[in-house]
Amino acid sequence: MKQRDQYAEPFRIKMVESIHLIGQKEREKKISEAGFNVFSLDASDVYIDLLTDSGMSAMSDRQWSALMEGDESYAGSRSYGRLRDAVEEIFGYPHVVPTHQGRAAENILMSMLVEEGDRVLGNMHFDTTEGHILMRKAEAVNLVTEEGYRIASDDPFKGNIDLDRLEEELQANSDRVPFVLMTVTCNNNGGQPVSMENIRGASELARKYDVPFLFDAARFAENAYFIREREPGYSDRDVRDIAREMFRFGDGCTMSGKKDGLVNIGGFLAFADEQHFQEAIQWQIPFEGFITYGGMAGRDLEALARGIVESTEKSYLEDRLGQVRYLADALSRAGIPVILPPGGHGVFINALEFFPHIPQEEFPAQSLVVELYLEGGVRAVELGTGAFAHTDPETGEVRYPRLELVRLAIPRRVYTDRHMDRVADAVIEVHRRRDQVRGLEIIHEVPVLRHFTARFARLD
Repeated sequence: MKQRDQYAEPFRIKMVESIHLIGQKEREKKISEAGFNVFSLDASDVYIDLLTDSGMSAMSDRQWSALMEGDESYAGSRSYGRLRDAVEEIFGYPHVVPTHQGRAAENILMSMLVEEGDRVLGNMHFDTTEGHILMRKAEAVNLVTEEGYRIASDDPFKGNIDLDRLEEELQANSDRVPFVLMTVTCNNNGGQPVSMENIRGASELARKYDVPFLFDAARFAENAYFIREREPGYSDRDVRDIAREMFRFGDGCTMSGKKDGLVNIGGFLAFADEQHFQEAIQWQIPFEGFITYGGMAGRDLEALARGIVESTEKSYLEDRLGQVRYLADALSRAGIPVILPPGGHGVFINALEFFPHIPQEEFPAQSLVVELYLEGGVRAVELGTGAFAHTDPETGEVRYPRLELVRLAIPRRVYTDRHMDRVADAVIEVHRRRDQVRGLEIIHEVPVLRHFTARFARLD
């Protein structure tokens, strides 16, 4: 990958949106009223919004023009045909079930295939995926390799699934495994990619035990580009060719179009075989809408069809991943403990090392999220105890996640490097005064996906 100063952004800016930084006293008031949970802040009170890269992309002129071609027919929409054709071109799957976003695709998939007591195997399930599995009274089993948990490891594919553990699970529990889900890139441990070799190996094991092999393809283009950059034998390959090879090893995928689809809403399920498609539409129609729109307007189908193609363009991906690396390098140089090598969609800070004096039960990652907002109006997200800790229903023991991270998710084609400089300044300043920061306690929560709506209080 070229250095950031060797090229200019592969686009020109045609429209801008005003943002401003409210005063520190006002930020203190706002975060307190929000129960120290940045999900409850008004967006107008945020200066630089790195809560998520989902649905935050800036669409291209080609996508905006596509909106005008949207066919809003209830059934048989031309726009559905264009999305179906684009998915088949990039993913190789001819059977496409549109949904209003990725978690709706997950809901359909879990409703189709997951039963109480099942074990859903994957490299590392994200929060909504895990939430859907738990709601089906099944277990989400994470099998990422040990390298995936090492913050500063130089392993190029820290999203890989542990093939030995995968076979052990399949051998012992194949009758309880509805499918294996490979998340590309792996969000929870830093947007880390999965190698083609690992995808091939996992697919072969799933087929050996007659278990479907599926992808969470939200960030597929970023994963394909990492394969091109890091895996021997792929440096001269086109990103789209690499993506097609990846998906040939699978039986289908879920997709949040709000990531590598470069749109603000939308998603889909896609399958290689018609049987899964027919099962899926039985759940899609009552909850999402008819087969050929599935919770999306025709104009959004059009924008997504163009977006998934645009996301595989080399110049776009070079710039996209280059900006993530730009911020990671700035923080790493300042001694901030970030996951290295940087992943595809954001920079992840190790909160346990950032705040060594705050134990996990006092939510160190959430504490850092609060401090970044207070310091610079930056909204990040916690991926640690708040999102992934669970209480054992039998023993009452709290099971803490192995990683306690803060994610700075960078929206696509939205912020400039000067914005990233301000983010770095805020992180570095909080790190300078880190010994003064105290932890939090949770005062309101719900059983599943609590971090979206939880309320916290400061500890003395």
